[in-house]
Amino acid sequence: MSALEPFGARLRRAMDERGPLCVGIDPHASLLAEWGLNDDVTGLERFSRTVVEAVADRVAVIKPQMAFFERFGSRGVAVLERVVQETRAAGALVVMDAKRGDIGSTMAGYAEAFLHKDAPLFSDALTVSPYLGYGSLAPAVALARETGHGLFVLALTSNPEGPEVQHAVRADGRTVAATVLAHLAADNAGEAPLGSFGAVVGATVGDLSSYDLAINGPLLAPGVGAQGATPADLPRVFGSAVRNVVPNVSRGVLRHGPEVAGLRAATERFADEIRAAVGA
Repeated sequence: MSALEPFGARLRRAMDERGPLCVGIDPHASLLAEWGLNDDVTGLERFSRTVVEAVADRVAVIKPQMAFFERFGSRGVAVLERVVQETRAAGALVVMDAKRGDIGSTMAGYAEAFLHKDAPLFSDALTVSPYLGYGSLAPAVALARETGHGLFVLALTSNPEGPEVQHAVRADGRTVAATVLAHLAADNAGEAPLGSFGAVVGATVGDLSSYDLAINGPLLAPGVGAQGATPADLPRVFGSAVRNVVPNVSRGVLRHGPEVAGLRAATERFADEIRAAVGA
């Protein structure tokens, strides 16, 4: 299996050339309705491919949320396959938001489904859950290294239920989230210009000053836009790690459809505000 240039290097270049914005594709029923589309596979395809047409040639990253495609079964997944192919053809990186997490051969199977170059859903990176123990991700880490792909590991998420696990304190005095970040720093050690193993850290989590975000890898930051965080908040939230932040905006862009021009204008506005905020 031939390896690509490491994901971290490709992501750093894309962020430097296009800005660090990630646009999420979240075709849930309410957004389809806002666009005047039916909640069916035809509406799903029209919505998703319009977003790709509008923004994939100008942003660093596109992040499809797999659940909203899976709910339509095999025909929805077929739409997602086309979205992935068209996004990559337009020059954006694909981060598949599937949040997979399991052990052994099952985790290896998930990794093959998203990180193998011959897989229909072949993506540049995959979101994964470490809450069966960080070591359970080893098959995905190994395949990502082998093929030049990346992972974004859930670390400090913005949902209100997250802290009961992520802020739990281990016997060694570290929180679970801090342990995840430390593992990522170890997996990224020595990589330049950026490691390929990132953390998901919500832009709305609050005070992160007690956490070491210097993991030498990217920080995927949902929460900008409709969830309440603004580009101007990013330096305060992420401190010295802000240059490695990939802010994700979904509804803040998507609600400006269905016209391509509206989607592009919203994307460019967020991109400009993020560049100004992080000094990109």
